Amino acid sequence: MAKISFKKDRTQKLVLTALFSALIAVGAFIKIPVPAVPFTMQLCFVCMAGLLLGGFYGGLSVLVYVIIGLVGVPIFANGGGPMYVVNPTFGYLVGMVIGAFVCGYISHYNGTITYGKMILGTVCLFVIVYACGLLHFYLIRLFYMNSPIALGALFVNCMLVFLPGDISTCAIAILVAKKLIPILQKYGFRVGKESVQVESVGK
Repeated sequence: MAKISFKKDRTQKLVLTALFSALIAVGAFIKIPVPAVPFTMQLCFVCMAGLLLGGFYGGLSVLVYVIIGLVGVPIFANGGGPMYVVNPTFGYLVGMVIGAFVCGYISHYNGTITYGKMILGTVCLFVIVYACGLLHFYLIRLFYMNSPIALGALFVNCMLVFLPGDISTCAIAILVAKKLIPILQKYGFRVGKESVQVESVGK
């Protein structure tokens, strides 16, 4: 019985992982054109993947999405293929993989999910995504494209213009994830690394 339960649990997690890989791909095409880097809904779905699936499967969902894009399927905001690694925006994708893992790990730590942990995990996700994105963008522009960008312009065009939208959408992701976890558990899904408890809003 334990073996059957383990297989069912793993299958459920893999199904949700595949679902979020698809949602992240869809999020790449929901975009608002702005200078340098287009604003998309990807980070919202990446955040929700970490919050709902935990560190390992949340990070895995983003990693699968990135691998599919690098193989050649045009599911990134600006296309796809192995040469996408020299696209100035590729660093954001690397940050999303790492950030989803960290966000999921923090929010599911000790088996109890609270708004505090989810907010902390999301803040860490932001820091990691933007740190990787800004660094990669700067280095590619400087060494590969031979078109350096000033640090002020880098922070404004590649971070500050996105923060209000990213903060808003990820705040929604936190609220939605908090509501979805007990619903998923009700229908037999073990959320995250283990079956976690969700504290009530009043606590």
